[in-house]
Amino acid sequence: MKTALKILATLSASVLFGVVSVSAQSTFQNLNFESANLPNGTQPGSVSVANALPGWSVFYGTSQQSQIFYDDVSLGASQVTLVSANDPFGPNAIEGNFSVLLQGGSTATDVSIRQSSLVPVLTESILFKAQAEGPMTLSLGGQNIAFAPLSTGANYTLYGGNIPSALAGQVEQLEFSVPEGPGGNNAWNIDSIVFSATPVPEPATWTLLLYGAGLFGVMRQFRKR
Repeated sequence: MKTALKILATLSASVLFGVVSVSAQSTFQNLNFESANLPNGTQPGSVSVANALPGWSVFYGTSQQSQIFYDDVSLGASQVTLVSANDPFGPNAIEGNFSVLLQGGSTATDVSIRQSSLVPVLTESILFKAQAEGPMTLSLGGQNIAFAPLSTGANYTLYGGNIPSALAGQVEQLEFSVPEGPGGNNAWNIDSIVFSATPVPEPATWTLLLYGAGLFGVMRQFRKR
């Protein structure tokens, strides 16, 4: 019993705090959005996708965009914005210098960022940090990836979803898409995307792991007494 509880506690700790990343093996670029090439002192307004989001394509509905916004949040229109750590008008970057804000507004069916590249061979899941309002779709290789909140930080929620094994080792398109929303109220500020070699537990398994870790702690206290 003692050994089983230790295993459960170890597994839960690895899921919560020790997810094995395989992002270094991936040819996907700029998954943390830190590769932006903007001169110091760039003012809020329109900037090129090539400079703001190297490696990514931006679409409003089916229309590919050559320009997005920098530190200039929409008040209702569909918009993709590169937000800095000191955005004066909207949410700030979650980590580092930049995050990407996708606002599903009234002027397009959805807004999306897309990138096609090699999915690492060992990939089991995908993780990302976000500040969220409303729905969002995550897809890889044209397949929707169901994702769920795993933990929370001071200014974000960590989300994760399992990836079909057939996609690992293949060149596929990764897409984050936020649909049209009333008054631009669908908005996701995204950062720190990671491909992981650790699968995200199903809800029932997640509950069991947390229960096992808690029970292990209770038994330790009981034995001390």
